[in-house]
Amino acid sequence: MKAWKVLLGGAAIICIGAAIAAYSVHIGPVAAAASAGPPAMPVPVAAVVKRTIPVYLEYSARTESIREVSLQAKVAGYIQSQPTADGADVKGDELLYKIDERDYRAALDQAKAQAQRNVAALGYARSNFNRGDELVKTGFLAKDNYDQRASTLGQSEASVAMDSAAVRSAEINLAYTEIRAPFSGRLGRNRAPAGTLVGGSGFTLNTLVQLDPLYVTFNPSERDLGVIQTARSARKVVAKVSLPDDASADYSGELTFIDNGVDRATGTITARATVSNPKFTLLPGQYVRVRLHVRDEPDALLVPQIALGSSQLGKYVYVVGPDSKAEQKIVTLGPTEGDSVSVTGLAENDRVITGNLQKIGPGSPVSPIAQKEASASDAK
Repeated sequence: MKAWKVLLGGAAIICIGAAIAAYSVHIGPVAAAASAGPPAMPVPVAAVVKRTIPVYLEYSARTESIREVSLQAKVAGYIQSQPTADGADVKGDELLYKIDERDYRAALDQAKAQAQRNVAALGYARSNFNRGDELVKTGFLAKDNYDQRASTLGQSEASVAMDSAAVRSAEINLAYTEIRAPFSGRLGRNRAPAGTLVGGSGFTLNTLVQLDPLYVTFNPSERDLGVIQTARSARKVVAKVSLPDDASADYSGELTFIDNGVDRATGTITARATVSNPKFTLLPGQYVRVRLHVRDEPDALLVPQIALGSSQLGKYVYVVGPDSKAEQKIVTLGPTEGDSVSVTGLAENDRVITGNLQKIGPGSPVSPIAQKEASASDAK
């Protein structure tokens, strides 16, 4: 009986050992895989770029016309015609309005006739005086008569001078019947159709504004004033102007004016740039953005803006560490250039992770792939 119990006990021990051995063989590779950690995440990377970049100050701005005038009639009369249509682009000295000139033409003819009559009277007075000059020397002409002839000559000369001024005044009034553009620009809406009686009462016929070049007025803060003044003292400060809804529209000019005082209420100062507008695509009063090129920053380290992340500590980027693990580095942002931004806090040889940022964290194993090989979905 004892022998059977011993045999049965040994058999049981052998079965348990075999089961344990089989279980160990089955779970061994799984445990080994678990201890190896998660697989490396494929991530697109970009190299840090080192180069000199321009530094800009950017502001909201409004366009202003350099010259804008209200067209008014200097002489009274009826509007005869408007040779130039409303809203037309005109050249300097181009005819805009014509006032009925008949009254002023007649006044000019009258002044000229009066001048001719007095010129004839002057000729007689001069000849009479010359004859008296010889007679008074020989005693055949009394001194009083000689003085009368001299006075008549002087009065005739004065009359001719007055007539010359009257003719010139009549010519000017006649010229005022033609209202011409004082400069090149764009005409506004007509307020005096043909037949309207105008003249001398401050009535505005139309407006004319200059469109090329234009002023772009903006208000930098007093904090930026020193930077702008330093740049302006060193060289010409270039201004780039763009439209908020059309980044492709680019206009170039120069900073030409800084006011002589800071507004105490806002802490800003008025400044303006003069910008070329040869195609008249900008209009006065338009909202634009202006960028001033104030300096160049040498040896700037640039990274793609899509690589930036934010935390309570500030801005950061992930870089590929020496052990192929993601390493978080806090950075300080500087000027931007296109899709890149300059930063401090990185080394020139760092490889910056630009995609799959939501799928990794500090210490995550990563598998770098070239930026050009990264798909659009990886850059999310």
